[in-house]
Amino acid sequence: MAGHNKWSQIKHKKAKTDGAKSKLYSKYSKLISAEAQNVKGDRNSPSLRALIERAKAEDVTNDVIERAVKKASEPGAALETITYEAYGPGGCALIIEALTQNKNKAAQEVKHILSDNGYSLAAPGSASWAFTREGAEWKPSMTVALEDADLVLLEKLVNDLEANDEVQEVFTNVE
Repeated sequence: MAGHNKWSQIKHKKAKTDGAKSKLYSKYSKLISAEAQNVKGDRNSPSLRALIERAKAEDVTNDVIERAVKKASEPGAALETITYEAYGPGGCALIIEALTQNKNKAAQEVKHILSDNGYSLAAPGSASWAFTREGAEWKPSMTVALEDADLVLLEKLVNDLEANDEVQEVFTNVE
């Protein structure tokens, strides 16, 4: 009966919730840093204020927010937004947006996740034709119907991509 005490159960639950919290904090930290860079640290900027409010609504601590804003003011801390395109199960188009300091690392991580699932990056412009950009969102202009088996594969692929710290959003043109 070793390992079946109350502390073991608490430890496993805590590890799972702490991992989810860490991923959320990391995502908002990068978004806030990038936006703070764009507005040159002006906390009164509407876009930065809105992002901070969104982070606080997700229970991101003030300490994490302050570190993200301070990090943006440091020299050499440039975060870049990169858009990758790919085709997934059943021929559905994928737009993958990443926010990173190292483009090469992000590209290799996205390529690795795609290849683990049996797919590869597409050339720029080869998948974006199926979408229209509306603000910060990519809306599908042409949708594709997938079978149940392909939907399961797509869900696994999107979950693997979103589990990566560099990837911020994944957009698909599935109905």
